[in-house]
Amino acid sequence: MSLIESALNRPEVQEKNFSALEATIGLAFRHPEYLVQAFIHRSYLNEHRDFPLGHNERLEFLGDAVLELVVTEYLFNEYANPEGELTNWRAALVNADMLASIAFETGLEPYLFLSHGETRDAGTKARNYIMANAFEALIGAIYLDQGYDLARQFITRWVLTKLPLVLEEGLYLDAKSRFQEAAQELLGITPTYRVLHEEGPDHAKLFRVGIFLDKELAASGEGTSKQEAQTAAAEAALKIKGWKGPHVNIMKKNPDDPI
Repeated sequence: MSLIESALNRPEVQEKNFSALEATIGLAFRHPEYLVQAFIHRSYLNEHRDFPLGHNERLEFLGDAVLELVVTEYLFNEYANPEGELTNWRAALVNADMLASIAFETGLEPYLFLSHGETRDAGTKARNYIMANAFEALIGAIYLDQGYDLARQFITRWVLTKLPLVLEEGLYLDAKSRFQEAAQELLGITPTYRVLHEEGPDHAKLFRVGIFLDKELAASGEGTSKQEAQTAAAEAALKIKGWKGPHVNIMKKNPDDPI
């Protein structure tokens, strides 16, 4: 039995039922070991040194490049907006938060191979980062196994369909910028931030910051830095106010338009 066959026949791989994932994404892998490897976190191999497959970081590196090319190609071909705007749209589609969200939506989390310590960290920023990386690794595995066209179809289905949300909600701007632009446009007020509370030692402080519209406390947020707490406060305020992003002029590209 080859190393690859022994890897695929291991109980911990069999119990993941990767065929169900293939059904979800609509692809049947010619090399199922690529699919499995896309979900192997480095920490898992630290505890299972006899596992025949490597971690997913090289696939992630490849998938990141394929993802960026597909998204760039689509935006370039479909929209005549300036380069700076397209760059911001692309960043909103491929950032870690968006990819982690899509990875959870796709149902990837049960397929991860993690150390015992990482397994206990569900629902944390660290888990979101792992999920985003696994999604990129999956794209890399699809590209290797199925080629560019099917990788592009996968990205179109799961990532590019988020573009209307990005444009409607203004996700191409960070939360603080979105809230400031909305406050200035709707109320003529520039929001301010104030630290409401801080606790803990210097190396592990927790801040609670309030975001104010004049004297009104619009919302508050917590974080391990003032910047993080400000961002959390702005995100909370956007939800409370029901404000979306600023109006964007979407310029669809016509076939006869110049490059």
